[in-house]
Amino acid sequence: MRHGCKVNKLSRTQAHRAAMLSNMASSLILHKRINTTLAKAKALRVYVEPLITKSKTDSLNQRRVVFSYLQNKEAVTELFREISQKVANRNGGYTRILKTERRQGDGAEMVMMELVDYNENLLKEAKPQKAKTTRRGRSTKKTDDKVETPAEVAVETNVEATIEEQPIVEQTTVETAEATPEVEAKAETAEAPATEQSPIEEEKKTEE
Repeated sequence: MRHGCKVNKLSRTQAHRAAMLSNMASSLILHKRINTTLAKAKALRVYVEPLITKSKTDSLNQRRVVFSYLQNKEAVTELFREISQKVANRNGGYTRILKTERRQGDGAEMVMMELVDYNENLLKEAKPQKAKTTRRGRSTKKTDDKVETPAEVAVETNVEATIEEQPIVEQTTVETAEATPEVEAKAETAEAPATEQSPIEEEKKTEE
């Protein structure tokens, strides 16, 4: 039993385990996706992600440190040239483990391990989903059978009355504005004869 043992030895010696993880890490960096067992994938994730983090600082020292783990010049060049640019804005979590069918024979759990930033299907923007709303309380009544309170009815009637009165007020203002010149003209004509007849009436009054 491996109580409290955090490292899975994978039933191999230390040298065999290190060589296997080095080859798997190089394959993952070059091909961006590999198929392996679940136990090996979990061990590889702990092995390769610190190396990807080191590739963010492109220096001679970091290249030598990574090469001491991978022992593959092509993998080191690919890691520092392309992968480091892809993961520049990502803080950890560079790999993804997707479970597949069990292996025939021993029934081992098989998985597909890949670099997160190289799966174009999952990088596509998903459609925005509406936020789910939760209703608090136990209301058995339907929304269609909602009973309006007298205050709500009064507010609705006042709003309808104001909406109906607005066009009427506008029409009356327009009519009064248009009728003002005619009214002024009639007023002037009515005042004109009164002013003309006033001297004649004064003469009649003097003769009498």
